[in-house]
Parts: sequence; structure tokens; C-alpha cells
Amino acid sequence: MSPKTSESVGESGGKGPREGLLTPARVTVALLAVLALIFVFENTRNTKIRLLVPEVTMPLWMALLATGLIGALCGAYAMRRRR
Repeated sequence: MSPKTSESVGESGGKGPREGLLTPARVTVALLAVLALIFVFENTRNTKIRLLVPEVTMPLWMALLATGLIGALCGAYAMRRRR
């Protein structure tokens, strides 16, 4: 084979299944994130929340969003530590 032919054999020319922008895993994560945000913003009433000692009244969406962000940060930290 000539060098030109061997180079073209090694390159796929198109994108592989893992290189695409819309992979099934990314679509699933995006869908779950949208559903979580819909759930959070549908719950807008005020609620009492006890934070160890003080009791605060805040919108439920804010508490849900804060716990979701804390969970996402913990998950990202755990995945980073695995590598």
C-alpha cells in the first residue's frame, strides 16, 4: 500500500459513535436534567426547613435546586476521584 492509501485507511473520515454530539447517554442526561428542573420549578410554595439548628422559611424550589446542585457536585467529585 502506498502511504497515501494507508493514511486514509486509518482515518474513518466520519465521526465515530462516541464522538457525536448527541449520544444516547447525553440525550438521557439532558432529558433527566430538564425533568428535574420542571419538577423543581413546579414546586414554588414556601416551606419551613430546619438547617441543623435554625428553622428557615424559603421557597421549596430553592431548596430542591440547592440539594440538586449539591448532589451534582458530589457526583462530579466522586467521578473525578475514580480516574
